[in-house]
Amino acid sequence: MTDLKKQLLGIGLTATAGGIDDFIAHVTSKRLGPAEILEKIIAAESAERARRSLERRMLRSRLGSFKPMADFDWNWPRKIDRPLLERALSLEFLGEGRNLILLGPNGVGKTMISRNIAHAAVQAGHSVLFRTASEIIDDVSRDSPELRRRRIALYTRPHLLCIDEVGYLSYDDHAADLLYKIINPRYEKGRSIIISSNLAFKDWTTVFPNATCIVTLVDRLTHHADITMIEADSHRQRDSELEAAARGKSRKR
Repeated sequence: MTDLKKQLLGIGLTATAGGIDDFIAHVTSKRLGPAEILEKIIAAESAERARRSLERRMLRSRLGSFKPMADFDWNWPRKIDRPLLERALSLEFLGEGRNLILLGPNGVGKTMISRNIAHAAVQAGHSVLFRTASEIIDDVSRDSPELRRRRIALYTRPHLLCIDEVGYLSYDDHAADLLYKIINPRYEKGRSIIISSNLAFKDWTTVFPNATCIVTLVDRLTHHADITMIEADSHRQRDSELEAAARGKSRKR
């Protein structure tokens, strides 16, 4: 049995090898024929490969931990386009090669929504990469042209690229050029981007000073895009106020 397991592993049948004792007992007790046995093996291996593929995509996406949309209070924002965001969660925009742009002040749920959409895309079999704008710019700011080209290519390949926190930090006058080298090929290939920003597009010049390509960059992002504004008080401030109120009630008891 040990030799059989090694042979199965050697040809990549890991699921069958891992449960070989139970598998043999099952097919023997059920008196399955050769075709049925092969069908069982194919089903087990397909499921195992799908599981490993999902794990790899999740690891590469760098999504990290996040709250599910089930925890999101749609009644909390003063302004939010729920139908548009629910369509985005169904990944309709990915099939159309459109971008999704989430605008609004800090703490209104842009990152949470973006992560949930990205997670749905991973679950659906898409390659996804989630990074902040500063992480991307730092990553592609290489002295070597060849290294820079390779890092830029890393961000042009995934089906979905999520660029979070555009506008939270200021950059030098070359940062917008580096972003453009990522966004333009994605635009040409019809690969979707999710952008979250606390700034209106007209204010992007404050974080990308002296960038000659900023108008073209924004044009590429918005040409085929759904743009939505979220207006609400910061959920972190809201949570702190709710916790303080709860502590006050507890002390009164």
